[in-house]
Amino acid sequence: QCAMGKQAIGTIGYNQYNRVDTLLYLMLYPMKPLVTTRVLDLVNFDKLPAGQNAIIAVMSYSGYDIEDAVVLNKASVDRGYGRCMVMKKFGTTVRRYANNTRDRIRGTAEGEGAWENISASKKNNLQAIDSDGIVGVGRKVEPKFTLVRKDTPKNTIDGIEYEQQSEPDIEYQESNLVYKAPVGGDGVVDKVLITSNQDETIMIKILIRQMRIPELGDKFSSRHGQKGTIGLILPEANMPFLADGSKPDIIINPHAIPSRMTIGQLVECIMGKAGVCLGRYGDATPFNGIQVNEIGDLLEGCGFERNANEIMYNGRNGGQLKCSIFIGPTYYIRLKHMVLDKVHSRSIGPRQALTRQPLEGRSRDGGLKIGEMEKDSMIAHGAGQFLKERLNSELSERTGK
Repeated sequence: QCAMGKQAIGTIGYNQYNRVDTLLYLMLYPMKPLVTTRVLDLVNFDKLPAGQNAIIAVMSYSGYDIEDAVVLNKASVDRGYGRCMVMKKFGTTVRRYANNTRDRIRGTAEGEGAWENISASKKNNLQAIDSDGIVGVGRKVEPKFTLVRKDTPKNTIDGIEYEQQSEPDIEYQESNLVYKAPVGGDGVVDKVLITSNQDETIMIKILIRQMRIPELGDKFSSRHGQKGTIGLILPEANMPFLADGSKPDIIINPHAIPSRMTIGQLVECIMGKAGVCLGRYGDATPFNGIQVNEIGDLLEGCGFERNANEIMYNGRNGGQLKCSIFIGPTYYIRLKHMVLDKVHSRSIGPRQALTRQPLEGRSRDGGLKIGEMEKDSMIAHGAGQFLKERLNSELSERTGK
């Protein structure tokens, strides 16, 4: 948990909406934890929280919770559970060169009549920019949209200036600032900051805001190192329910507990449940002398089973489940590892000039290596023809892929 708390999405400061950071993750509906410690009180964690109190049921349900995966209640997600914002900065500079040339920013309303000469796809990518050539605040942007329409003089390459030219002779090449994001990574322009540095180079910083709703593969964790990714988002009608009709927000698998011995999570759940009934916060400071049976006594006084177990009903057929289920509130954090930031695939794309092999890495739209073990997976799938395509160089050369 010491390693994972640093990756939690939460509140970073009271000035979080006024900043222009390279990358900023913000939780939209953070909560104070129901169970806290003296150290958390000393650092005022409840003033800048980084998680939400979710009702957790510990049970095997649906098979989509195997291997640490968790099942989320779709209704909880729709009401804002785990929702966060990602703010990303994109920037460019407007430089002046030694030979008296400089970069220029071209607007859309410069009477060039240039809109006629622009292709439809390029026109589409320019639709978010204002008449000054810079994207407007509040505009929706999609991947490949132009954020700043900038031209650079051709005779200054990598800072090397050639002989001075008079203004009419200068040739320009496009060096637009483009919004890079995976497909589906649409955003909204949150801020546009125009400033300069000590060299009097003009800097344009654009902050793009994205709303992220939990989806399959996003990562969550309790405060005990019990991390897991979403395996299924289940409609509320299919969630298991209590006698009063209430349903859990998250279902975690019981097999995640015994070998890891994260008993603290179970105690937090019991203490949180007692705290909700009594309207008080729990103190979970280590070695404070509180026994689990004492918390159980409090819970029993509220009319619950002392171990926080309850009888539940199957959400699919309404039948009573054969065993009682451990259920109660636990503080869960959302981690910054999200599918949208990691998804990567490629069919044909850029290659290295020397070896003609695909480039490396997601950022460069690179290829995925098929190694010895991946080959075995393909054979097991019965995709032998695909293997022949990928691994038979003669065929690859012929098709040019």
